Amino acid sequence: MARRSSNLRFQPSGGSRAAQVPVGKKQKLAIERLAGDGRGIAFEGGRTWFVSGALAGEQVEARVLSARSQTVEARAERIIAASSERRAAPCIHADRCGGCNLQHMPHADQLALKQRTLAEQLSRLGGVQPDEWAAPLVGPELGYRRRARVAVRWDAKARQLQVGFRAEASQDIVAIDQCPVLVQPLQPIFSALPALLRSLEKPQAVGHVELFSGTAEALLLRHTTALAEADLSRLRVFCSEHDAQLWLQGEGLPLPDEPSAELGFELQRWHLQLAYRPGDFVQVNGLVNAAMVAQALDWLGVQPGERVLDLFCGLGNFALPLARQAAEVVAVEGVAAMVQRAADNALHNGLDNVHFYRADLSKPLVNETWARGGFAAVLLDPPRDGALEAVRGMSELGARRLVYVSCNPTTLARDAAELLRQGYRLRRAGILDMFAQTAHVEAMALFEKSEP
Repeated sequence: MARRSSNLRFQPSGGSRAAQVPVGKKQKLAIERLAGDGRGIAFEGGRTWFVSGALAGEQVEARVLSARSQTVEARAERIIAASSERRAAPCIHADRCGGCNLQHMPHADQLALKQRTLAEQLSRLGGVQPDEWAAPLVGPELGYRRRARVAVRWDAKARQLQVGFRAEASQDIVAIDQCPVLVQPLQPIFSALPALLRSLEKPQAVGHVELFSGTAEALLLRHTTALAEADLSRLRVFCSEHDAQLWLQGEGLPLPDEPSAELGFELQRWHLQLAYRPGDFVQVNGLVNAAMVAQALDWLGVQPGERVLDLFCGLGNFALPLARQAAEVVAVEGVAAMVQRAADNALHNGLDNVHFYRADLSKPLVNETWARGGFAAVLLDPPRDGALEAVRGMSELGARRLVYVSCNPTTLARDAAELLRQGYRLRRAGILDMFAQTAHVEAMALFEKSEP
């Protein structure tokens, strides 16, 4: 049946609906304060505006990125009246690149913002504050990132390959030939990469590129169709000139061009070397990672005769250093390939007192065979969705000390509330500045339970 048209217009019972704010519109705003993600907050036209690139107390002209009924997301394009705290961004692409959103803020202020975010989440969602705040764990402001994913897209109309990083709140690619947050060994590779990719006979076959630095440098090229032999030769020459491994990924898993190639990173304090493959989770900040492991072990205070549990163990980043101190380490991970990789790392480092198991860590753990006998201490390093099911059974594991490493203060706060219900106390907490120049908050918390 044909749809009948009507001249009737409906509006909410509360009154007329405010006109939608169009994307691209420019608006002058007074920034009142900062949100937890570092964006400025302004109030205009009955809406709350979240403005990236703005600081509290500033007058800015912002361009709308997206809008909903009561909130608008925007980016500051012109600073009319600047805060005295504003600094010049160290990267010339900071006004467009979506990677580092706090470059206009002094590093000390970045740390204070992250500390405030962690404290607010623990208080509001977890109803708790630590007995002691630890000093922020920091590394270099720049030159720290040891892996990066480079966006690539073939523009069929212009017949040109776009290479760079994604723009903020957009699929646009910002052409970038230098990135000051990359570690120095990756800088020349990154700078020469766009010219290499555009020289390929079939550049449209390139999906994306990833760069890695550790015990070796490596370039992973994801290709959507088979590479031409001439293009493969160009890639090999490029990697040879930059003393880098070449890894390729078609439909399956990433594979090294040279079968003997191996990637890894070192934990020098514990005389350990951990191997990994592209696609495995590895912390991007090597210096802060090493400091994080040292702090976790210090807080956990493992004694030589103790049995320790490491949940979400990955490659063994915490488990292997723990094995240098504990009588036994039980390490559990949900991904079978990572379990095998971690076990191989233990073997290659001569450690026989750490045992790796695969388990679904979103389910109760107390009935697992490896959980029998209990543990003196537990370390958790979960993904962003946290470890609620794991912490629900913590008392039954018998652990009196627990270190929780978090990449999401929201789920840390939620899980902290559960630990408090089981009689644990939040003794210490602090931020880890794993991603300088961004608002991303990583944290560490120590929970202790008194003897019955």
